[in-house]
Amino acid sequence: MMSLPFYQKLHQHYDRSYRNKDLRTTMSQYQQEKKSSAIYTHGSTAYSTRSSAAHRQESEAFSQASTTSYQQQASRTSQLALSSAVSQKAASAYDYGYSRGRTDSSLMLEDYSSKLSPQIKRARKGLLSGEEKENLPSGYMVPIFSGRQVHVSGITDTEEERIKEAAAYIAKRNLLASEEGVTTAKQSTVSKQSTSTLHQEEAFEKKSRKVAIREKAEHLSLRKTLEETEAYHRKLNEDNLLHAPEFVIKPRSHTVWEKENVKLHCSVAGWPEPRVTWYKNQVPINVHANPGKYIIESRYGMHTLEINTCDFEDTAQYRASAMNVKGELSAYASVVVKRYKGEFDETRFHAGASTLPLSFAVTPYGYASKFEIHFDDKFDVSFGREGETMSLGCRVVITPDIKHFQPEVQWYRNGAPVSPSKWVQTHWSGDRATLTFSHLNKEDEGLYTIRVRMGDYYEQYSAYVFVRDADAEIEGAPASPLDVTCLDANRDYIIISWKQPAVDGGSPILGYFIDKCEVGTDNWSQCNDIPVKFARFPVTGLIEGRSYIFRVRAVNKNGIGLPSRVSEPVAALDPAEKARLRSRPSAPWTGQIIVTEEEPTEGIVPGPPTDLSVVEATQSYVVLSWKPPGQRGHEGILYFVEKCDAGAENWQRVNTELPVKSPRFALFDLAEGKSYRFRVRCSNSAGVGEPSEATEVTVVGDKLDIPKAPSNIIPSRNTDTSVVVTWEEPKDAKELVGYYIESSIVGSGKWEPCNNNPVKGTRFTCHGLTTGQSYIFRVRAVNAAGLSEYSQDSEAIEVKAAIAAPSPPCDITCLESFRDSMVLGWKQPDKTGGAEITGYYVNYREVIDGVPGRWREANIKAISDEAYKISNLKENMVYQFQVAAINIAGLGAPSAVSASFKCEEWTIAVPGPPHSLKYSQVRKDSLVLQWKPPIHSGRTPVTGYFVDVKEANAKEDQWRGLNEAALKNLYLKVQGLKEGVSYVFRVRAINQAGVGKPSDLAGPVVAETRPGTKEVVVSVDDNGVISLNFECDQMAPNSEFTWSKDYVPTEDSPRLEVESKGNKTKMTFKDLGVEDLGIYSCDVTETDGIASSYLIDEEELKRLLALSQEHKFPTVPVKSELAVEILEKGQVRFWMQAEKLSSNAKVNFIFNDKEIFEGPKYKMHIDRNTGIIEMFMEKLQDEDEGTYTFQVQDGRATGHSTLVLIGDVYKKLQKEAEFQRQEWIRKQGPHFAEYLSWEVTGECNVLLKCKVANIKKETHIVWYKDEREISVDEKHDFKDGICTLLITEFSKKDAGIYEVILKDDRGKDKSRLKLVDEAFKELMTEVCKAIALSASDLKIQSTAEGIRLYSFVTYYVDDLKVNWSHNGTAIKYTDRVKSGVTGEQIWLQINEPTPNDKGKYVMELFDGKTGHQKTVDLSGQAYEEAFAEFQRLKQAAIAEKNRARVVGGLPDVVTIQEGKALNLTCIVWGDPSPEVSWLKNEKLLASDEHCNLRFEAGKTAYFTISGVRTSDSGKYALVVKNKYGSETSDFTVSVFIPEEEARQGAGEPPKGRQGNKKSP
Repeated sequence: MMSLPFYQKLHQHYDRSYRNKDLRTTMSQYQQEKKSSAIYTHGSTAYSTRSSAAHRQESEAFSQASTTSYQQQASRTSQLALSSAVSQKAASAYDYGYSRGRTDSSLMLEDYSSKLSPQIKRARKGLLSGEEKENLPSGYMVPIFSGRQVHVSGITDTEEERIKEAAAYIAKRNLLASEEGVTTAKQSTVSKQSTSTLHQEEAFEKKSRKVAIREKAEHLSLRKTLEETEAYHRKLNEDNLLHAPEFVIKPRSHTVWEKENVKLHCSVAGWPEPRVTWYKNQVPINVHANPGKYIIESRYGMHTLEINTCDFEDTAQYRASAMNVKGELSAYASVVVKRYKGEFDETRFHAGASTLPLSFAVTPYGYASKFEIHFDDKFDVSFGREGETMSLGCRVVITPDIKHFQPEVQWYRNGAPVSPSKWVQTHWSGDRATLTFSHLNKEDEGLYTIRVRMGDYYEQYSAYVFVRDADAEIEGAPASPLDVTCLDANRDYIIISWKQPAVDGGSPILGYFIDKCEVGTDNWSQCNDIPVKFARFPVTGLIEGRSYIFRVRAVNKNGIGLPSRVSEPVAALDPAEKARLRSRPSAPWTGQIIVTEEEPTEGIVPGPPTDLSVVEATQSYVVLSWKPPGQRGHEGILYFVEKCDAGAENWQRVNTELPVKSPRFALFDLAEGKSYRFRVRCSNSAGVGEPSEATEVTVVGDKLDIPKAPSNIIPSRNTDTSVVVTWEEPKDAKELVGYYIESSIVGSGKWEPCNNNPVKGTRFTCHGLTTGQSYIFRVRAVNAAGLSEYSQDSEAIEVKAAIAAPSPPCDITCLESFRDSMVLGWKQPDKTGGAEITGYYVNYREVIDGVPGRWREANIKAISDEAYKISNLKENMVYQFQVAAINIAGLGAPSAVSASFKCEEWTIAVPGPPHSLKYSQVRKDSLVLQWKPPIHSGRTPVTGYFVDVKEANAKEDQWRGLNEAALKNLYLKVQGLKEGVSYVFRVRAINQAGVGKPSDLAGPVVAETRPGTKEVVVSVDDNGVISLNFECDQMAPNSEFTWSKDYVPTEDSPRLEVESKGNKTKMTFKDLGVEDLGIYSCDVTETDGIASSYLIDEEELKRLLALSQEHKFPTVPVKSELAVEILEKGQVRFWMQAEKLSSNAKVNFIFNDKEIFEGPKYKMHIDRNTGIIEMFMEKLQDEDEGTYTFQVQDGRATGHSTLVLIGDVYKKLQKEAEFQRQEWIRKQGPHFAEYLSWEVTGECNVLLKCKVANIKKETHIVWYKDEREISVDEKHDFKDGICTLLITEFSKKDAGIYEVILKDDRGKDKSRLKLVDEAFKELMTEVCKAIALSASDLKIQSTAEGIRLYSFVTYYVDDLKVNWSHNGTAIKYTDRVKSGVTGEQIWLQINEPTPNDKGKYVMELFDGKTGHQKTVDLSGQAYEEAFAEFQRLKQAAIAEKNRARVVGGLPDVVTIQEGKALNLTCIVWGDPSPEVSWLKNEKLLASDEHCNLRFEAGKTAYFTISGVRTSDSGKYALVVKNKYGSETSDFTVSVFIPEEEARQGAGEPPKGRQGNKKSP
């Protein structure tokens, strides 16, 4: 049973409604056509006039065929009968054309008067345009989408079914009418009925047979087509029916007056239906936040935003964002709300947004002029690594700033717009634009440009982003490929292409593996078993209609590299079908049938394909392409591809099992290098057609050759970290993808990639290079066939900034003036352009009455100084000047025009201003200031200079002099500066006439030591040569070192020699002497005052000369002098250590001035790596006393070290050697590694311990005290080598001599520890200290007697002295104030405390050396609370003491025989004397004759019954009471009769005990 396609299952309600409504429309038109006698083709007149019987007969035949063909489908209520589908599709097609009155040949007949064509098998025209037909593959079904239906209805009775079939037939016949048509008579139904009955029947029978045959044939053809279409679309992936949003109608910009309403409209297509959201200046519009302000509606695909009562705040950019599962699309419109402000251009106002660029924003006061857009905090050239995150951003400053207008910000990569995706996101915060990469890939490498547009004005900024390869999982594996894309896709295969990586891991790439994954799954599968070298590959074995993603991995001999970034999803569909799916995406697919005129009884064998050609041939595959045949019938066709070896005719079919449906095919498994021809046959149900013309002979191999290497590699300077590389494209290069550039530091032999994404063009800027290093470069070309060979290496180039012309000089001043000449001075340019300034050119012009004349040249040849005398001027004429600097790059721009100077004779006596001030050696607290003498010295020579300084921001009256006496030198080291403060300086010259004008200012300069600042270092080499060395890491590309002595250049000094290389320089003294004293400084040109100096005074001169002498006549540096040590067995080792020894070093061993040599007595050893020299002797004898010397010679250097062993020194050493030998013998058996010692534990116990070694299982240990063995409960296991004896609560009784003996069959060892006298005192001191440290904080306790202060210790010994003090005074103990120890409690008792007892109490525990104090404050609230508690306890004690109580005398139970006398006596006590009362059975008992109750002397109570009766039995109580309390004593009296006792056999009564006492 054929099931419904998935899209009909998901949209059954929609499909039914659509079909039924179209059917009702068709039936309505059919009935109207029937009533109005409309003309139908193919015998429509006969059909309309025939009898109802014939009509029913035809209808039944048609219905029967339909019912038989689709009987199985009728049982499923969720699907429609196929016969109904046939009629409904045809009726829908009829409805599409007829209901619109279309009469063109694509929908209705061209000529109603034409006749049936005698030709057969001609295709009829469908509802497709010519362009669509050309793109339509064979047998393809075109769907029709409609969205007009909203409910479901059905037609079920017999009449309606009959009408449905008839209407379907008519619509179908009209739709498929031939171009030639048929001629029909326009006769009404009334005229037809007036014709004879016989003539009517004959005509009807003739027409009805033809109609019946055609109807049946067409029905069979339609059914077959539907079955094929149904089976085809069951394979389709649902995702391919989805379509991203697309704006059919975009919103239009508006300009309105205030208080008016405005509507923005847009229409969006897409499936599923997109959701539209409106934004105002990138902020979503919330209709609930502004009730009544905005109205958003969506009706019939038209989306509307209405803004009510516009005001100026509504002037903004509005955006409609349409989004569905396939993506998001936005459309923009601007709304400008105008406010009337006087006169304005109404034509411009009403022209709309098309004539009002955004850059001319409307403000409350008119239009804004041109926008100025600036970028701040810009992103620079960036370097990242695959898998990392990166963010590019800059702040955008727009002037003027109009509140409601936002700029259009767009990012570009290599000139192409960057769209947000899962890899990259853009953000605009209102003043900052950011581009964020969530996961960098090599595809992200390139030149990034941010373009900010405000209407017609825009600015942009660019910087390059480099992405390095991620670390390989397998060492030596190649990097990942990049830019995996789909070149071609159809239902049979998809061609994937990629770019080769720049890094191959050190070995050539053998090929690539391609992986595919179906969209919606995570299952990756490899597409090829053998690596492919060509960077294109057709992937086959795909499921038609499914979407796939792909990735590529490179492989070399070391392994497989990381996979590339996945491609975009690609569907296995023909291009025409993809175009169809995109064209009508607004509703589920229902299908449209294309029917031809061929008779089904005669199938047409398709003709041969045309234009067969080989479009691509590699060593792995060949791709063929052709056009479908012109003669192919009305049904779909399949293709069979055949191949044949060149020169033979044995054709073999390639795709026998899987026919091809698309006019393209990829062939695999061809022999590389072999020649083939190919041809294609078409096939359908009628058979297999003739083959196409065979292709030319094709050799299996890469048609695309690997490009040749680029040539003419030329590097050129760019910046101090980058170089521009250019090259020439290789000849005959085809399909170049780009180029890879590599760089290498000269001499390193290591090449690094400069780019990981092939670059287009023949020019590239390599960034990230090291300043000052020399690099060479090489280039490779890339195409799909592979990478070219490397180009020849370029010439080496040093990385430094490119040279440019210098900037203008500044601060032109007149240094001296004569009658016909003037001397000018100026400051050198701030920027030298990367090269040394070679000179200056001066121009001048006359100024007459304030009007300047033309410029004239003052010098033809460049002048090198920053001062120049201009001659041949006119006296008393006013002149202006300008200066331009020149370097090897060219002449720079001239300076600003100077002030006006009058050419006249200076007659002033004082000197002119010094000039050319400069500062160097800037540090955090000092700098060096230099200047040149004034040109005009005045009437007398200059005798000195004064230097002034002030902070840069200080007022003019804040200048202060740095020197009281005039300076003779042309420099001054300024000290005492404040770090971080900016200063300016000036210099004044003095002569006998006075102090002249101050110079131009030097500065401002900030007192700071810049990072990386280095100083001049003095060194003396091995030959004693003294030199000054300086190194600079901040040199400009053209910087040079300049050495000076006392700030005068030393270029021609015969006593010095200077050598500079790279960023290092050295000045060597040929013969350092007194004449070389002075300050030596080194300046670095082309920098901002980088310099350093070194002072050589008399003391430094002496030190350097001594150091030089030492280097000329070297000694072997000794690290350790000759020494002696005793080794483990009593051996003696003599040794010394030199700083270093070469392999040629020699040593002589001398004893008492005689050389000794290695033999039985002496063993010598020299370790030249460590410099250790050793000599060993087994033992020392008396004759070995004397002097030992080691003499060392190492090349030119010599050295020696001597050790004297005579007298007591030698005897002590000899004794020590013997002791060590005995110790070694002792350690051969069980022995003590550490002898017996003690320690005090945290619990204040004493632990005796020792460490043993070389023991075994049979080794025993025995403890003794005072030569008596101590029994130990636990046996030592020696696991940790530690033996212990624990003595708890150590005291004087534990004093004595402790000994432990260790023994087994190898021998024994013992250790003694004396704990007597001073040793015992020392131990007790530690014990007392531990006890004192264990004391708790002092606490306060109230008692009945007073207040007690106490502390607890672990335990107490008498050696621990306890002292108490009160307010700093020792307490004198009395009966009222007592101190004592109870157990572990140390206390101070204060009886009957008074206010004088308040204060601070200190308990000091003295351990014999140190006092340990504990403090408590008994004052304030603490005292009050303690005293109140004492009073309470005292009263309670008094009350308890004087309370009335029964002392004794009453038993618990009294058992007495009836008739006997009962006498009880009880002693009571109380102060005052208590009151006494008796109770019987809890009732008061009064004294009478039977029961006599007495209380005498306040102490004794008597209870007497003269003759007891049984009624006297009961519970009695004696109650005593006074003011402090009361007490009750109970007893029980049991009276028995002897006779009853005897009868009952009662036992003995229990013995009585003292009565129970109760206190209330």
